[in-house]
Amino acid sequence: MATVTLKNVFKIYQGDKGRDVTAVHDISFEVGDREFVVLVGPSGCGKSTTLRMVAGLEEISKGDIHIDGRRVNDVPPKDRDIAMVFQNYALYPHMSVYENMAFGLKLRKYPKAEIQKRVREAAEILGIGELLERKPKALSGGQRQRVAVGRAIVRQPKVFLFDEPLSNLDAKMRVQMRTEITKLHQRLQATMIYVTHDQVEAMTMGTRIVVMKDGLIQQIDAPLKLYHEPDNLFVAGFLGSPPMNFIHGQLRRSGDSLQFKEADQGAFVLKFKDRPALNAFADKEVILGLRPEDIDVVPEGKPPSEDSFQAVVDIVEPMGAETNIYLQTGAHTIISRSQSTVDHREVGHRLCFEVNNSKVRVFDPVSTKRIH
Repeated sequence: MATVTLKNVFKIYQGDKGRDVTAVHDISFEVGDREFVVLVGPSGCGKSTTLRMVAGLEEISKGDIHIDGRRVNDVPPKDRDIAMVFQNYALYPHMSVYENMAFGLKLRKYPKAEIQKRVREAAEILGIGELLERKPKALSGGQRQRVAVGRAIVRQPKVFLFDEPLSNLDAKMRVQMRTEITKLHQRLQATMIYVTHDQVEAMTMGTRIVVMKDGLIQQIDAPLKLYHEPDNLFVAGFLGSPPMNFIHGQLRRSGDSLQFKEADQGAFVLKFKDRPALNAFADKEVILGLRPEDIDVVPEGKPPSEDSFQAVVDIVEPMGAETNIYLQTGAHTIISRSQSTVDHREVGHRLCFEVNNSKVRVFDPVSTKRIH
């Protein structure tokens, strides 16, 4: 397998009236040998354009891309030793599954016996051995996606590229294919770059995640590091379902600690101790970030702590093992993901909730960067 290195890469298109439009802006990162890296972000953030530049399907405006130490800026896609799996499968409708998987090898004039061996092995890995004689129209969406992946596997490339391969599948099939691609990575020990707009796919599949917005990289890190220590408001809000709660307010000095007071006469108040990074923001506006699972109902009979607050229950969403509770604090609607038994009868009632203070994140509203 191989490493993939992008260094100061730009993609600039000519827009209306001769104005340049920068789709990818000065991005640099490295995908290690046998690593599974996911590019994630909203539509139009430049993630698919970046993948297509690695594949050679888009020209690089500035910068360099190296695959296995070789600069590939001017190397045609067929000579980059990569295989790409597309969103729309891109199968030949008049060919059987076997012929679709073997087509690339036939073009490269591999011996017939070698082609048969590779196709059979890939079909066995993907569980589609009994489908080899069928045409694509006789396959389900999940089966077609397996064939598209199989066509990439038989190439035995240095790098696999996936461009939102699960977008056309239903929810259940997406979960199944997600686990199958993860197992495939473990089995093949291959270098893989995967593009998606689905943060659940990114969190569950990638060894590292590249979060993009407006053609810029916002943060690169392991999934849980991104989740618990986001660099800025965008990363914090993009990753997580339900998303992180953001509460606007002001920090004020209170004895030897700092106290956060919710804006617009909201009822949410929280004290911070031993957080020196916050001292520079005393008497300034800040944004508090709270994951829904770090807010829970205070059990009846338990005395409230200094990290508790009261709020009115607005909506209750029972999810089975947990419950999403939408709360009104006076100035904000925030979500608690609770393990407690709370049902629809609590709607409109004021309950006491407790915050896991150590998990609270604080952001600068001007720069949007995390302070603590």
